[in-house]
Amino acid sequence: MAISTNAARLCRLAGRTVSPLLVKQRRAVSLPQRRCFVTTSTGNNATFRLDERTAHSSLDLFKKDTAVIYRMLGLDPSHVQDNPERFRDWAVVFGDEKISSGRHYWEVTVKKSQEFRLGVAEDLMSREDCVGTNSSSWVFGYAQRKWFAMTNKTIIPVTLVGKPDRIGILLDYEEGLLGLVDIEKPRIIHAIRVHFKTPLCPAFGLWDGELLTHSGLEAPEGLK
Repeated sequence: MAISTNAARLCRLAGRTVSPLLVKQRRAVSLPQRRCFVTTSTGNNATFRLDERTAHSSLDLFKKDTAVIYRMLGLDPSHVQDNPERFRDWAVVFGDEKISSGRHYWEVTVKKSQEFRLGVAEDLMSREDCVGTNSSSWVFGYAQRKWFAMTNKTIIPVTLVGKPDRIGILLDYEEGLLGLVDIEKPRIIHAIRVHFKTPLCPAFGLWDGELLTHSGLEAPEGLK
């Protein structure tokens, strides 16, 4: 299903008002072919922190870079170190781990946010885009008290009653599976199937409140 007007609104600029003139005049920045991350995961149980170099200026990292909070005004972009890895228009931050194989599981405490996206994105995804709006990112989102899965501007409603305080993300690189996990059951609530071809990073979008990540975890027993 093509992205709707409401869905497009969910992709709004994070706490910024940008005129069409400024958008037209913005210079494209090419990402380097290789970027320096802390580690590259080819096994299981990826452990990551949030990468400040990628964080939009409205996002502040805390708790040793395992948590992120959204500031509506944020910092003036001109006061943030300029580099091609940073998201300039969208309230997005990546994890500092590249995943190129294996089965990985992490959880996110979401109880203090009412609008966010959780998932993965290709390491070299364009910083001009928001996660979920291109073919290089796959996310589960929550907004207007509803869950959805999203990639390449296509939104699929996810049936989940209410919002738990904490949610799980399961990534199986070889199987091409990204799952949203109910950690209480446990069970996969919704799965996105895709043939991954390049290294992935944990990806987060936040437009309200805060998120706390918990990585390096074993997937719950019995989770298919």
